[in-house]
Amino acid sequence: MSRKLFVTTALPYANGNFHIGHIMEYIQADIWVRLQRMLGHEVNFVGADDTHGAPIMIAAEKAGKTPQQFVADIAAGRKPYLDGFHIAFDNWSSTDSPENHQLAKAIYLDLKAAGLISSKVIEQFFDPEKAMFLPDRFIKGECPKCGTKDQYGDNCESCGAVYAPTDLRNPYSTLSGAKPVLKSSEHFFFKLSDPRCVAFLEEWTQDGRLQPEVANKVKEWFTVRTNPDGSTSEGLGDWDISRDAPYFGIEIPDAPGKYFYVWLDAPVGYLASLKNLLDQRGQDFDAYMTDPQLEQYHFIGKDIVTFHTLFWPAMLKFSGRKTPDKIFVHGFLTVNNGEKMSKSRGTGLDPLKYLGLGMNPEWLRYYLAAKLSGRNEDIDFNADDFMARVNSDLVGKYVNIASRAAGFLAKRFGGKLGDISGDGDALLEHLRDASVNLAELLAEREYGKALREIMLLADRVNEYVDQNKPWELAKQEGMDSHLHDVCTVCIEAFRLLTIYLKPVLPALAAQVEAFLQVGPLQWSDAAKALGAGHTIGAYQHLMQRVDVKQLEALFEPPAPVGSAPTATESVAPGGEELAPTIGIDDFAKIDLRIAQIVNCEAVEGSTKLLRLTLDVGEGKTRNVFSGIASAYQPEDLVGKLTVMVANLAPRKMKFGVSEGMVLAASHGDEKVQPGIYVLNPWPGAQPGMRVR
Repeated sequence: MSRKLFVTTALPYANGNFHIGHIMEYIQADIWVRLQRMLGHEVNFVGADDTHGAPIMIAAEKAGKTPQQFVADIAAGRKPYLDGFHIAFDNWSSTDSPENHQLAKAIYLDLKAAGLISSKVIEQFFDPEKAMFLPDRFIKGECPKCGTKDQYGDNCESCGAVYAPTDLRNPYSTLSGAKPVLKSSEHFFFKLSDPRCVAFLEEWTQDGRLQPEVANKVKEWFTVRTNPDGSTSEGLGDWDISRDAPYFGIEIPDAPGKYFYVWLDAPVGYLASLKNLLDQRGQDFDAYMTDPQLEQYHFIGKDIVTFHTLFWPAMLKFSGRKTPDKIFVHGFLTVNNGEKMSKSRGTGLDPLKYLGLGMNPEWLRYYLAAKLSGRNEDIDFNADDFMARVNSDLVGKYVNIASRAAGFLAKRFGGKLGDISGDGDALLEHLRDASVNLAELLAEREYGKALREIMLLADRVNEYVDQNKPWELAKQEGMDSHLHDVCTVCIEAFRLLTIYLKPVLPALAAQVEAFLQVGPLQWSDAAKALGAGHTIGAYQHLMQRVDVKQLEALFEPPAPVGSAPTATESVAPGGEELAPTIGIDDFAKIDLRIAQIVNCEAVEGSTKLLRLTLDVGEGKTRNVFSGIASAYQPEDLVGKLTVMVANLAPRKMKFGVSEGMVLAASHGDEKVQPGIYVLNPWPGAQPGMRVR
């Protein structure tokens, strides 16, 4: 039965670019969403920028911008990250959107009508130097519960305690360093201590919606207990939901100069982004949210559990709205055996730097997935483990299966699959039988377990290949039928493994679908085979190995402050200055043509060169030597399309005559970014076509 799912990730605060922690969370959620869609379920997957609060207001002032322009500029930089790592939100909005203003006010008024909003005059910290009331995050001091220093004014990152800023010991303003003074101000409160809220949350947080370790932690917040310092914690307290002007946020209805605390309207942004999406489609948001079949899921980090397991469900419940079905909490990401990320020490993992170095985004998707589980645990990015796992699992085990069989099918059998019999049929049945268990593991977010199971299946397939040795069968008389059988089994096994890996590796799966000449793979496709006579396309190289030089460059500390180019200095793209300007007539002298690599082999006596036999549509082939041996295996290039300079004068070399030049890209400084990338035209291009 098809399910109806509404899925979100935590909203990033719009005061800076995405960091690797954001990308990890988005990848985790994206994998889950892609699985659900492959299973045939309807999913709306939305995100938004969290835009309100004093930090945004202050940062915008320093930048000489309005808060609205400041957050718009931040939002404009989101796309390269999301597209770069194949994270496919259905909608990305903002908590400053009209939808969020409308919904936040409506929820507040519904809570007020339910008798859960109160007001009282409180003493609040005021910065005498900045002449403004201090938001919680601009006050620091010692946690009143555990004594940890330099904790923010609303909750402790060490013990998880929630408190009022005035509870801090030895407070100070993070804006000026001044000791804040107390001033009186009327504030509004959400009465979380109301018996109705307490009873609801005690049940809601313990009924299986949270991971066991999260539920156990939350349970502590309901009980009266004695702290190590002798003070007592009295269970749930009322939540201060208002802030005084000046403040960038949503003004509270009927309370001029008062604004919602950012954490009230931020989670409402989930609903607002969904409403924005449904409005674009012409769908009824209210009808969608009141559908009893709707399931609501949030992916968040462990640092914001309080807001998502207490305040958010209570806001929804007592404003008459649906509460989340599950809150999926994950841990933090460390680097190289638990070291905290630090850009200055070169231990930060910058997502855009990763992409800029030409590193495959699906290497990172796979590696993070291999580390993630359904539990609230920290995971570690280890550079050596990353390279070994990607090179061994993805290239050595998975991609290798297709490359070992596709060439024989193309050369000997016209690319057509044959019949399957004997041990091959038993192997494929074993792979199909794994479908249900793998779907369950991925649905439970046990990604690491699922990928280990998939790689064990890949091991079984490679054992089958080694036992049957298609490269030897191809040399033996009368063994064509057996060779056809073995290669067909390999391709069918490769298709099954691709189905299982598709939520993690969507871009690679799309390449495989084009190679196999099949439509978008669904999970149900594991139950059926392609069948004898199905024709596959020409095999294209699917994935390169991680190079240690790339990892070294990724973790190089940034250049010292002041060493960056000034506005008058030029930046060399790709490590090289642009060549002198030429006219169109000069460019027209170069004849670039599509060429098909019909054969490729290593050059004896050279570690750099490969000998390519190219079809340029002339009715004959050309011989070209290319210095790409460090990047490609000969068999990976056979059948591939590329671009060559067709009117380059023949050049006599030690190993023979080279009749042209194959085009490839590389960075000007190999130490900064190693790798050679042969140009590969889109499917549909034909040998001999001119590149203009």
